[in-house]
Amino acid sequence: MDDCWHAPERSPHPPHPPVADPERFPDGIKALSEKIHAMGLKIGIYSSAGTMTCARRFGSLGYEEIDAQTYKDWDIDYLKYDNCYNEGQAGYDLISYNRYAKMSRALSDTGRPIVYAMCNWGEDGTWNWAPTIAHSWRMSGDIIDVYDGFDDRCPCESALNCKLPGWHCSMMRILDFAAPLIQKAGPGHWNDLDMLEVGNGGMTPTEYQTHFAMWAVIKSPLILGNDLMNMDAVTKAIITNKWLIDINQDPKGEPVARTRKTLIKNPHGETVGVAQIWAGGLVQGAVVAIVNSSPDKYTTKYALQDVYPWAKKLSGAKYEVVDLWALTDPSKGIVEGNWGHSLGKGLSSASYLPVEVPGHGTTVHRWNIIDDQFVDGQHQKVLRAEEL
Repeated sequence: MDDCWHAPERSPHPPHPPVADPERFPDGIKALSEKIHAMGLKIGIYSSAGTMTCARRFGSLGYEEIDAQTYKDWDIDYLKYDNCYNEGQAGYDLISYNRYAKMSRALSDTGRPIVYAMCNWGEDGTWNWAPTIAHSWRMSGDIIDVYDGFDDRCPCESALNCKLPGWHCSMMRILDFAAPLIQKAGPGHWNDLDMLEVGNGGMTPTEYQTHFAMWAVIKSPLILGNDLMNMDAVTKAIITNKWLIDINQDPKGEPVARTRKTLIKNPHGETVGVAQIWAGGLVQGAVVAIVNSSPDKYTTKYALQDVYPWAKKLSGAKYEVVDLWALTDPSKGIVEGNWGHSLGKGLSSASYLPVEVPGHGTTVHRWNIIDDQFVDGQHQKVLRAEEL
């Protein structure tokens, strides 16, 4: 539940716990939580590290302990904690850290495992201090359902030293912001690139495939922002790509890093886009994503060891490579469960693969190790293409 679940005021009785809107939630949040848990799901709630939320409901600044305890009493599983009306308690890292650490300690003291999702928009270099107090942190201004382009309401050229994160940030702009921050994320602490816009109508299906794929392989939380009751078959197919969800949840917890960035020029020598290669490790191999920001198709080739140097350490490993946006059965078209086509087995990290990426599209290859002795870490089961 995002902003506006609140009653007009806190309880008038000390210690003034939060109260839900009695008209929207006549049975209270606890009853709602019980219904959601009975369905096998989890429930999240929203507040702000300020005197008010962004929609001007009461915030949690100064009420961290009683609010955390109330969330525990309501059996809440997830807290999104925003940054509005913070009374000027921002501007350098320590003051922001102290403000957000109060809620972190309060949640921990309840004894209930509540996912703590900070939403301070990357202000004061969140990625440098949030990993010790939060499970995830927003690293940019708010996303808008637009593929690319500049908007002065999202004014920063980079997330680094950004003084006004803003909002109306296009999907590709947030992707650029995320590139240098990958190194700060890992198991249990994640960069949050903001909610998914897939299905909201501002981008093409190909652009939404890029959006979903890159959020997944960067290991951003995958939070759907579309109308779940009224989505079309293509939207449902995109957001249920099992291959990409599996990569997002891979136990190794390694986000892909951008290892190549090449300008794309038209026959007149004019720059029309950028080709990016992102690569990272998995427990059972590696993943490579090739992003084409130009409006026309882009062709290239690559070897895994050239874009993911760690693969050279496994020089004897053999792989099956699966194209995660290729249709398993082209005759069925884009429908749920029809993603994933094997490009061959027995390939080495030195094998070159040709790639053709559609305009504004992304090709994602999963390099699955097919020899158990090379599987990383404690997870020794090798994932075969047919299992997904």
